[in-house]
Amino acid sequence: MTLKFSHCYLLICVVLLASSCSQDPAIFSEHNTVYKIGDQREWADKEFNDQDWHVRLKLVPDGRVFWSRTKIDILEESEVLHPYGLWLEAYGEYEVFWDGVLIGKNGNPGQEADLPPEGELWVTFNIPPHLANVGEHVIALRLSNYYYPDHVGDYWIKVDNYKDLVTDRLIQNAYMHVFAGAFLIASIYCLFLFLGNKKEHLTLILSISCFLFFCLTMTHFVRNTLPIHYSLHVIRLEVTTSLMFGISFLIPLFFSLQFPFPKRKLILGIYTLILLSMFLVDHHTFDFSIVKMIITLLIFSFAIAVFGIYKKAKGAVLVMLTLLFCIFLRYAASFNVSLFTGFSLIILNMLYLLSLRIKEQRLAYENSLVQSTRLKLELIKKNIQPHFLMNTLTSLIDWIEEAPKVGVQFIEALAKEFNLVNQMEDQTLIPIDQEIELCRTHLEVMRYRKEIDYIWKEEGIDTDEMVPPAILHTLLENGITHSLPQHGNSIRFKLIFNSNKEYRSYTFLTYAKVANQTTSKEDGTGLKYIKARLTESYQAKWDIISEPADHGWKNVIKIYG
Repeated sequence: MTLKFSHCYLLICVVLLASSCSQDPAIFSEHNTVYKIGDQREWADKEFNDQDWHVRLKLVPDGRVFWSRTKIDILEESEVLHPYGLWLEAYGEYEVFWDGVLIGKNGNPGQEADLPPEGELWVTFNIPPHLANVGEHVIALRLSNYYYPDHVGDYWIKVDNYKDLVTDRLIQNAYMHVFAGAFLIASIYCLFLFLGNKKEHLTLILSISCFLFFCLTMTHFVRNTLPIHYSLHVIRLEVTTSLMFGISFLIPLFFSLQFPFPKRKLILGIYTLILLSMFLVDHHTFDFSIVKMIITLLIFSFAIAVFGIYKKAKGAVLVMLTLLFCIFLRYAASFNVSLFTGFSLIILNMLYLLSLRIKEQRLAYENSLVQSTRLKLELIKKNIQPHFLMNTLTSLIDWIEEAPKVGVQFIEALAKEFNLVNQMEDQTLIPIDQEIELCRTHLEVMRYRKEIDYIWKEEGIDTDEMVPPAILHTLLENGITHSLPQHGNSIRFKLIFNSNKEYRSYTFLTYAKVANQTTSKEDGTGLKYIKARLTESYQAKWDIISEPADHGWKNVIKIYG
């Protein structure tokens, strides 16, 4: 995905959002709802005086029957062939009356303690056409709330064309299934990318984020698919809130890895504690806690993107603009529109950043092929540079005069080393035994030249392993160049091989006095060659650590997969 395409997609989303936010002309207006505990049939009558009823009931214990009355005004006459319907979302089982006429039933109000749960949380009823004339009407509900008595007043109503009330849910359900399926596919795709390169944690974070967003979409709109009883609704909200907590943590984590900032672990820890406090303290105010987590997520991610812009990171501008749009969307559109449109755009930005990262890795791999060839030539030239030849010839002259047999042995060792280098020069991978032989031969040559006792040991070597040529030899050369002998005029080298399900590692230890422990920000020719060879053979599935140790120096090469 290019930057130009991303901007075009963002423009399309804005257009679609604008169209989705357009409201149909209102056909009814709703007045305050009043409540009363008890059970009298005349409370359903349109003309009943409810002046002494309560605006809010906090608790109705033991599943007792209570009533609610809501006055509404029908503003438009319904069409003859398209009668009005009533959509209800209520905590409880109930009977619904329109102007005193029973138009539907949902469950068994007053009998919940003795009967199993029955009915749905979201129900649509048909309003008789002769009762849906323009003017004032009364919706009366006879309810009981046995399972959640502290949710007495939580219900919503909507009057619209009955066919539209039914079909809109079906259409919305179809769109959401396609929507959720797209993120499930994205999750699976990113998961396979991670399995192919377990070092790339951003793909795993994106995979989990897409999967959680898929689960959030399915959980939120399951009401359009399954007949959920109100006793299960809180469980659904629990799941939704938990999913939102996970998403609110993972998205800023992704951006923080893409745009690293100072004291990242500390700041992420503080952010996590803030999320936990929102999740735990406001746990039972589900919608409120979700909104708070969303706002916190957007603000924190926005700050990370701004820092990325300050550091001139690729893609940071697009991320900042998207987050700014999502913040605006949160206050300009409905909850559902802002939630799913906003998070869709954020996920798309994460996919875009991942595509940039993959592109950079591919370019690094291609550059490594060129760099590897160039560095091989530099290393060959280094081995035959004038001072090396001069020192070698001077040593040979002394040995011919004083110890001819030593001179012959030195020439044989030198010839063997050049022969080994010549054999592996054009190879991408060689057996580990061949690499170790090159290292031993080089130590033999250097033992003659510098009159230092070089000791080589190895541990756990798997003879079936293949490695890029001369990478261990290069580490050995660096150890010889930057090390001073210990007591006894000796320098020891040890190669340790380990493997597990995630990676194979080569630990190269130098036991000596390190001449210079200061590390440069720029790698020398030797480390550049090693990294180029590793990239050439394993792309990005490797890591190398080079650092001082108590015994001298430590190098660790990890190969993933």
